[in-house]
Amino acid sequence: MPPLEATAKAEEALTKQSEQPIAEQSDVTDMAAPSEPAPSPEPAPASPPPFVPKPTHITLFYMLAGVLLALTQGFGMSFITINLQQIAGPMGLTQTEATWLQAAYLFPNASLTLMLFKIRAQYGLRNFAEVAIVVYALVCLAHFWVESYESALALRFVAGLAAAPMTSLGFLYTLECLPPAKKMTIGLCTALTALVVPMPLTGLISPYLLDIGQQYSIYLVELGFAMICLGLVYMLPLASPPRAKVISFLDIVSYIFLAISMGCFAVAFTVGRLYWWTEVDWIAWLIIIGIASGAIFAMIELNRTNHLVDIRWLASKEIIHFTGTLMVSRLILSEQTSGAINFLRINGMQNEQLTGVYLSIIAGAVAAALVCIKFMRPGRESTIHAIAFMLMALGSYMDSLSTSLTRPEQMYLSQFIVSFAGGIFLPPALMIGMAAAMKRGPSYILSFIVVFLAAQKVGSYFGSALYGTFVQWREQFHSFRLVSQLSSTDPLVATRLKQLSGSYGKLLTDPSQQSLQGASLLAKQVQQQAYTLAYNDSFLFTAYLSLGALACLCIHVAWRNRHKFFPQNIAETAPA
Repeated sequence: MPPLEATAKAEEALTKQSEQPIAEQSDVTDMAAPSEPAPSPEPAPASPPPFVPKPTHITLFYMLAGVLLALTQGFGMSFITINLQQIAGPMGLTQTEATWLQAAYLFPNASLTLMLFKIRAQYGLRNFAEVAIVVYALVCLAHFWVESYESALALRFVAGLAAAPMTSLGFLYTLECLPPAKKMTIGLCTALTALVVPMPLTGLISPYLLDIGQQYSIYLVELGFAMICLGLVYMLPLASPPRAKVISFLDIVSYIFLAISMGCFAVAFTVGRLYWWTEVDWIAWLIIIGIASGAIFAMIELNRTNHLVDIRWLASKEIIHFTGTLMVSRLILSEQTSGAINFLRINGMQNEQLTGVYLSIIAGAVAAALVCIKFMRPGRESTIHAIAFMLMALGSYMDSLSTSLTRPEQMYLSQFIVSFAGGIFLPPALMIGMAAAMKRGPSYILSFIVVFLAAQKVGSYFGSALYGTFVQWREQFHSFRLVSQLSSTDPLVATRLKQLSGSYGKLLTDPSQQSLQGASLLAKQVQQQAYTLAYNDSFLFTAYLSLGALACLCIHVAWRNRHKFFPQNIAETAPA
């Protein structure tokens, strides 16, 4: 039997087994003695029901529903991130105040995905999905009557709450009707591509929506997508296990601490670099509360038998390796979302001028999905990851040669390469993680998908915060260095000031005002050059990080296959 078919059949069997009901346990027996290790999961049934193929058009409708659910969830965040200035203006907000709309959305969204497994078993996936989408649609509708900043924050919080399960639902719908041999190729690559394209797709359509009806057109599109998803979920039910009461009181208590921990980190990483990390005390308190709540959550889960999240499994060697790889990839891919796009915006580009860059990103993601569907097989993960790291390094190095005169046309190829590299990196990584989950038992498969999506969200805002902080730090360094080299007695500086001051001659008659405006314009140009150098540093750092990850990958592969290089030494040192 071919390796892919065997893996697919095993995955299908375990997925079917994972839909068996979970035994109900009381709150009294939910706590185990601290010194007792958690018991191993009960063996799953050995004979799952066979896969029953559905008509092609039904399969396509299920995949369409999965893609639309992923797009709807992505639009909810991308519309705010891409159009922050356009939304802040009509509401009379500063950029910092508008960023809190992102933080309010991320606070519940970062953690609620982890509750999907037990909610699915107790209430049924279809009912849960319908309620979540209806709430999301009502929130989108309520935006039309928002007049105050406080009500907008409350609505974004509820929107993040309602949109949290849509990513997982998108995964499940995409994989639902595919045969076992196609789930790990077509299904996986389609679902991951649908998670990547909302950001560039938002940048493409936002200028036309804002021209029609400002931010209200954006809310109208969100509402339309939510209504379409509601109809598809109602017409295309997912296979759900028989319901069982599996949510206990300790699940709720544990989740509260988890939500507080991940929410505090989400808010701190979203707005920390705007207020700067060491300038305000409440950022430190957010991080302290997040660490303390996470520690309490871990303490509860380590002493339970019916876990909400299996901490011991997450701390296993395979999952730590997978999570570390995923976090490195998210940090590298921040070069695209937080690097190249912001660099072009600082140089005066708006969404209308960035259309080509967005199309390049989408083309790279789609091309990567097609390549993975064609060539991804078990055993080729390391090769694909090595190619992805080399392409990331190449694309980032090309961007590091930018100047203040760089325009979007010069970044089409580099952004296509980075997008393609990220697209071919994630599917093999997810395949490796699912293989590790299947070794532990059937109940870990859906749990792994949920944990993977949560790690993606955490890695996204953590990478954005780290990347933005690095850029600001380097901008301050280059600004100080450039300003220290400018002197009013320098003939070149004096000539430049005279030219800039003269540009205001038709507007201002006072020579002192002309000089003042000229000096202000020169300071802005110096700051623009400093930001250009800072982004070049960040692009170059990303290239070095990619090469470092490639070196670590090569060392890991060489160590794993050391018996092929030194067979005699291994045989001599092996125990009798």
